[in-house]
Amino acid sequence: MKSAFPLSAEAYVGLGANLGNPEETFGHALSSMETFSEVLGVSGLYRSKPYGFSRQPDFLNAAARIRTRLDPLNLLRKLQEVEKNLGKVVERENGPRLIDLDLLFYEDKALKTDDLTLPHPEIHKRDFVLKPLEELNPDLFHPTRKKTISELLKNLDEKYVSGKLSKDVTPFQKSPERG
Repeated sequence: MKSAFPLSAEAYVGLGANLGNPEETFGHALSSMETFSEVLGVSGLYRSKPYGFSRQPDFLNAAARIRTRLDPLNLLRKLQEVEKNLGKVVERENGPRLIDLDLLFYEDKALKTDDLTLPHPEIHKRDFVLKPLEELNPDLFHPTRKKTISELLKNLDEKYVSGKLSKDVTPFQKSPERG
């Protein structure tokens, strides 16, 4: 029986944090992710005001483009393990956190289970997710909204991103020997 998922799939992961040192935490998260995926690219860092619960510090957000052999549910579980290992504690929905790793896209799959919805719900309402994705792949196509990331970003009413950190500042640098 043929698998519904490719042996090597491309996926996009959102990174967010507003506690501790987000840049350092992102670096640790990406290093951990390389144990089960290949990190193909990482966006710059975007500062954004909080979404949903406003009485907390601003967030830093980024996105990573990865290649993995894991199916979407196992990839989600691995991302949750990384969050747990980095000390993620959820005290309230949309509240402050040390790390948040969201599986945003997995190939061009649309999927809805009790544990996972792909693409990640609410992407189309969040510039702090769309801007880093656009930096990585402006033509990335949302399979259920039938629009590219750039098109979704142009249609946003509410903006949360307050700025992009220097282009030279990234949460992860590939070492030359890894390509």
